Amino acid sequence: MLKPTRRSAPRVAVAITLAFLAFISGARPGMAETFAYVGNADSNDISVFKMAESGEMTPVQTAAFTGVDKPGSSTPLAITPDHRVLIAGVRSQPFLAVSFAIDPKTGQLSHIGNGPLADSMANIASDRGGKFLFSASYGGNKVALNPLNANGVAGEPKQVIPTGLNAHAFLPSPDNRFVFATNLGSDQVLSFAFDATAGTLTPSDPPVIKVPEKSGPRHFVFHPNGKFVYLVHELNGDVAAFAYEAKSGAWTEIQRTTALPEGFSGKPWAADIHITPDGRFLYASERTTNTLAGYKVDAESGKLTAIGSVPTEKQPRGFHIDPAGRYLAAVGELSDSMTVYAIDQSSGALAKLKSYPTGKKPNWVEFLNLP
Repeated sequence: MLKPTRRSAPRVAVAITLAFLAFISGARPGMAETFAYVGNADSNDISVFKMAESGEMTPVQTAAFTGVDKPGSSTPLAITPDHRVLIAGVRSQPFLAVSFAIDPKTGQLSHIGNGPLADSMANIASDRGGKFLFSASYGGNKVALNPLNANGVAGEPKQVIPTGLNAHAFLPSPDNRFVFATNLGSDQVLSFAFDATAGTLTPSDPPVIKVPEKSGPRHFVFHPNGKFVYLVHELNGDVAAFAYEAKSGAWTEIQRTTALPEGFSGKPWAADIHITPDGRFLYASERTTNTLAGYKVDAESGKLTAIGSVPTEKQPRGFHIDPAGRYLAAVGELSDSMTVYAIDQSSGALAKLKSYPTGKKPNWVEFLNLP
């Protein structure tokens, strides 16, 4: 019979000392590190920040695009589901997907290689399996699918599909069975069935989800429970909530509200939309007023209740929420900086913490927990 062993006093003392040091340093054994990646269009690079538990950001790297000379109009980013590769879309000729390996310890980026894109792509996204890259061309009125090689570099486009005017976002459903493309200039969302094994897209039946004329559907996000979709409209500032039917991929509108602050007058120019990982709060950015609008989300009905708007960076084209749902980081194309906000965990209200310089014309933010 085995007798229970006692821990020696020196070993216990060492453990206590290490625990105390971890406490005073703010670190915990096995704690994931959080990193933020900012795509900068005019400086053709990515700003990498490490985020502390307090929300404080520390710059750790500026990763340049190897083999790219001319800046594009924006720099969309995508991270593969295994967190090993970050891909940046270059919107100057030749149109490229630039792939970087992500160091699991430091979060820093190392260039792997470049792959071809079918056009100047406003949006890129990995499928849920990390084997394919979806992209949408605003000026080219098309969407495309590229295979991703084992090292995370995009291969030649496998499918290039004409769309209505101004394809803007092209993202998979939570179960990877459908892919949806907004057509900002045609006021519609296209629906495709996706065969993740073969890597092929087929128009759904029906193939189109119509939205109000001259609303300009732009970006959208799924609720974490998979039952709802939220769509921001660039041209009228609307935020629409849809019930999502996973089996058929059908969208049914249940509510329409606005991202515009109270008393707004002028031409709306809404941009981005994101939801907290727990699905309790939703946020949208509006560029004419340089504001972020917040909403409480009802998990049962999917409907939104406005929290209010806060001022943010100048021309806030992109923002994102950290994986813990505690902080939001927004970048300004015309301010060349990023502001971090604390998210009140009971109300969803945003409280400004601090601003940080980025590269030139930042427009995209991705967060990542490592390892």
